[in-house]
Amino acid sequence: MLAFEALRAVDERDAYANLVLPPLLRKAREKEGPEKFDARDAALATELVYGTLRRQGTYDAIIADCVDRPLREVDPPVLDVLSLGVHQLLGTRIPSHAAVSASVELARVVLGDGRAKFVNAVLRKVARDDLDGWLERVAPPYDEDPEDHLAVVHSHPRWVVSALWDSLGGGRAGIEELLAADNERPEVTLVARPGRATREELLGEEAAVPGRWSPYAVRLSEGGEPGAVEAVREGRAGVQDEGSQLVALALANAPLDGPDRRWLDGCAGPGGKAALLGALAAERGAFLLASEKQPHRAGLVARALDGNPGPYQVIAADGTRPAWRPGSFDRVLVDVPCTGLGALRRRPEARWRRRPEDLDGFAPLQRGLLRNALEAVRVGGVVAYATCSPHLAETRAVVTDVLKQHPGTELLDARPLLPGVPGLGEGPDVQLWPHVHGTDAMYLALLRRTS
Repeated sequence: MLAFEALRAVDERDAYANLVLPPLLRKAREKEGPEKFDARDAALATELVYGTLRRQGTYDAIIADCVDRPLREVDPPVLDVLSLGVHQLLGTRIPSHAAVSASVELARVVLGDGRAKFVNAVLRKVARDDLDGWLERVAPPYDEDPEDHLAVVHSHPRWVVSALWDSLGGGRAGIEELLAADNERPEVTLVARPGRATREELLGEEAAVPGRWSPYAVRLSEGGEPGAVEAVREGRAGVQDEGSQLVALALANAPLDGPDRRWLDGCAGPGGKAALLGALAAERGAFLLASEKQPHRAGLVARALDGNPGPYQVIAADGTRPAWRPGSFDRVLVDVPCTGLGALRRRPEARWRRRPEDLDGFAPLQRGLLRNALEAVRVGGVVAYATCSPHLAETRAVVTDVLKQHPGTELLDARPLLPGVPGLGEGPDVQLWPHVHGTDAMYLALLRRTS
């Protein structure tokens, strides 16, 4: 029932599973008590929700093959129950009879007896084969339609497959590995905020191992709970993907011409990079201004920076209509709003919500934020343009266009500022990948203002 409620919220309210699920789990623990609803129950509910969302495209193709009507004519709540059942049958080790029985009982409770019979009939058809057998049946052959084959097998919209393939530069092996990585459960990664916590302190936690690339990163193996870590509860550490940490570190360590006293995070919400930048700035006696357009997100930034040892200020301001004078900063970060195609491991529902036309809406905003960031930095200062999307229209196309409009700007080689990180390509910009680096697909370009 809990997993069904979460899927309904995602479908009806365009909610995100990572925001909907935790309160539902807390409510279940409070209602049932820890004896009846324990960590294993929470883990199963989490797997059902995220697994179903990640494999939705594949499961839709399988369900469509088992019903006698177009899938769009199946009521969404019925489809959610069916998808949960298919995931139990094809994506977990739950015995088939138990998966069908539990799904039919759920349908009876939330949909009624008539629809429960429909659910029973469909799931019994699905149970006749395993996932590989179904993919042989419902996915077109790779040789006939490579993109559609990959879309069905790896459960991504076709346009996303095409865009990611273009960003990788072709080749079947790479795109297969990337799409598979998008469907894996991501590790929880912590950051020890410099001057407030150490990586050694976090490594003292159960199930903690060092991060791969960031000197401040610690990974929690499966079952590790960030809320149980004292430094996280106190704000001295936080949950932050290692790719996000590397972006902040690259900007902080980029070579400057001149002073290093004032830093700006121009798109600071929800505050992860701002908290790390603030700690790094404090070590040098630099001031950080964290700006976020949405007031409620600015509140999240303020919470993340609370207790920062150095000088900082959080404001609610639009980066395309700056609240600061030109040339005021030595270092500027703009982690721009984007399609989020680089974080599909964490937000699997995003792949089904985004459309190609969304790029047209983001394009002017991304260019405007980068232009204003270049105006905000002084001559000799550095701007980091970052986005959690590998789509070429949101990465190199933006940087190339803005550089043409700002001849007094040079593109720095970002690769030396990610020491020890392999597979960074020909540069000078950097694209991280889940299947190569184990991070979100963060993009980074560093630009120095020369005149």
